[in-house]
Amino acid sequence: MLFWTGISTIAGALRRRVWIDQKYFQWIPNFYVILVAPPGIVSKSTTANVGMNLLRQLKEIKFGPDVITWQALITSLSKATQADPDPRTGEFYPMSALTFCSDELGNLLNPNDRDLVDALVGLWDGKRGIFSKETKTSGSDTIENPFINIIGCTTPAWISGTFPEYLIGGGFTSRCVFIYADEKRQLVPYVDEVVPPKFEEMRQQLIHDLNMISMMFGEFEITPKAREWGRDWYKAHWAKPPEGLSTDQFAGYIARKQTHLHKLSMVVSASESDDMKIEKKHLEISYEIANQIEADMPKVFSRIGQNDITRGSYQLVGAVERNPGITATELFLGVFRTLSHKDFTEALTALSVSRQIRTVQKGNDILYYPVKDKAGVSTPPIDQAVQKTS
Repeated sequence: MLFWTGISTIAGALRRRVWIDQKYFQWIPNFYVILVAPPGIVSKSTTANVGMNLLRQLKEIKFGPDVITWQALITSLSKATQADPDPRTGEFYPMSALTFCSDELGNLLNPNDRDLVDALVGLWDGKRGIFSKETKTSGSDTIENPFINIIGCTTPAWISGTFPEYLIGGGFTSRCVFIYADEKRQLVPYVDEVVPPKFEEMRQQLIHDLNMISMMFGEFEITPKAREWGRDWYKAHWAKPPEGLSTDQFAGYIARKQTHLHKLSMVVSASESDDMKIEKKHLEISYEIANQIEADMPKVFSRIGQNDITRGSYQLVGAVERNPGITATELFLGVFRTLSHKDFTEALTALSVSRQIRTVQKGNDILYYPVKDKAGVSTPPIDQAVQKTS
């Protein structure tokens, strides 16, 4: 999660001062980064603010409000309009750029506000020119060359309870980068004990680097070798989509993965140099980064549009993974407040039939095991599991 905080921070510094020109449209380095983890597992808001607090030290960077409606979003963007001089020509380049950092995504985004969701979908694409929308309070607000960069924190339960399915069909989720965690990477009871000795010096250096990045201006050049890699990847990508992302839920993301890669490659390039070039290595790095987060995407997308049984199923799988060999009685004790016995039985049967969990008979009890352990290795066959439990 800290890595993607860095990505969002650099993107906020770059703003729309840089781009990759595709003639009919531009790729710009903005992201909708959503940090997802159960409460207390990962310090999501602390992680996000590590980068955002550095970005706030740059006077030219404008942050959006903590709570928005679509009207407030458009008005805030309109007020953020500024014109920066092109250092090459001296001509002024107008843009409306805002970064949003939300400790609780539910305060920033109301998934049931279709006007807000539709506005965010349109603004992520970063179309050049005028973006105009009517508001009740101020008539027509005009935004020139908009740029929205978001990092927000939330829990799987909030996504499950509030994200309707149309967010997938409408294209919002395919424009987001979901970073999921369900366990601590390391146990650090006192953070001050692991802070580097020259912490403040490093902090000032990072602010200096961000300030230099914020001054970059113009078009990123894709080098010939990078274009060759991009062409080969594009053909392979459509010939064989990533495994595990073949359902309709991920169709939008698959279609936009090329855009995600090139947005990311600008940030990776800017973190290394100000030469404004996208090298082959930058696309390769971006590809590896995207592949890493794709492994956890089904865990997030599977929660969207859930009913009580599907939500309960997710809880049951988690309980089995945490407690291999758990009994049905123990499982039910963990979910009876939110799941009836009828729904519990139906969910447990469906998980067994779909082989998301394994069942092992031991005496009069049925024990439940995960299909794979935490390392992703298949658990022993049923006959071996029976021998171990007998």
